Amino acid sequence: MVEDLAKTGPFHKLHHVSIVVRDAEKAMKFYESIGIGPWQDYPAREDFTTLEVPDREGFMKLKMKIAFLNDKMQLQLIQPGDDNTSYRKFLDEKGEGVYHIGFVVEDVEAGEAEGQKRGLDVAMRGRRDDGSGFTYFKTTEKGGVTLSIRKSPDYQK
Repeated sequence: MVEDLAKTGPFHKLHHVSIVVRDAEKAMKFYESIGIGPWQDYPAREDFTTLEVPDREGFMKLKMKIAFLNDKMQLQLIQPGDDNTSYRKFLDEKGEGVYHIGFVVEDVEAGEAEGQKRGLDVAMRGRRDDGSGFTYFKTTEKGGVTLSIRKSPDYQK
């Protein structure tokens, strides 16, 4: 049963690990000192036509950096501002650390539906006109970390 779910579900192609930090510049320097980098800005978030997050303005102001560990895996750093975002809440309550683990899917709508079919509630979601986007599921209480799925926009492939 578990093997069948893993093979067919949205959580089998690891895409990134996202870490919330107080100071992205300091964190990038550390990671570069041990060979992780170079870092680049996360692609623009302005092209989301649907964005269901607790604080849209705060989400848009997040400082997000990514480094490719290989051609399919990313490490992400997220530095929240003082806005009412889930990232700020995480930092205030737990300190720096892994905020979410992201998986890539071919169809983010189908992946979200499959997650809901498996009993997961949606925490946040965003979509672009090209069908790309993300969904964060409420998994922290039961699994210790937030799980997310994403489909990259065409310009990131």
